[in-house]
Amino acid sequence: MSAPPIRILVIDDEPPIRKLLRTGLTTQGYQTIDATNGRTAMEALAREVPDLIILDLGLPDIAGHDLLRIIREKHESLPVIVLSSREDEKGKVEALDLGADDYVTKPFGVNELLARMRAALRHRIQAQGERPIFRVGELSVDLVRRIVKVGDREVKLSPKEYEMLRAMVHHAGKVLTHAHLLREVWGGGADTQYLRVYVRQLRSKLEPNPDRPEYILTETGVGYRLRAPD
Repeated sequence: MSAPPIRILVIDDEPPIRKLLRTGLTTQGYQTIDATNGRTAMEALAREVPDLIILDLGLPDIAGHDLLRIIREKHESLPVIVLSSREDEKGKVEALDLGADDYVTKPFGVNELLARMRAALRHRIQAQGERPIFRVGELSVDLVRRIVKVGDREVKLSPKEYEMLRAMVHHAGKVLTHAHLLREVWGGGADTQYLRVYVRQLRSKLEPNPDRPEYILTETGVGYRLRAPD
């Protein structure tokens, strides 16, 4: 017996966007549920909890950030990918700080969206049954023994470098805002310049080419993302 399809709740008031998503996702085996505004979205969530939500921030009845806050209060681990206008950087940061797993800017490519959906779904699975050893490419992090390796080479990290990497490992594949990392690693009492310094140090120790990082990726003006396991 085959597994049931992964259910995606699409919350967007633009018919062309909903049609694009419905076509692109169903051809990949996903099942889509449409909601044209916040009210119908909440009704859909009350009937059945999906596996992932795609949320447009510009809804006609409820502000997207308010709806995201409501969803997070009721469904803490439900993956949410936000659709955002390219210029609305402040809105992206606010959405990520409210608990969105990722964001995709409009206009967007369906293949990029599919990749980000897969990463968000993998992160949920990992959070539900977290493994002690994280691996991506040549990088491995043993969260129990606090051992970091690139290939067979053990890498020595300072306590702050390790704490920053550990925070990224726990949220691999998810964008972490500057504010989130500052809170988690420094308790909020530090400047974003600290992040740039420590990211540069981590890349110099972990990346094959620090100038073209493969693992610790920059989301310009927003934060950083550790590449999800392959």
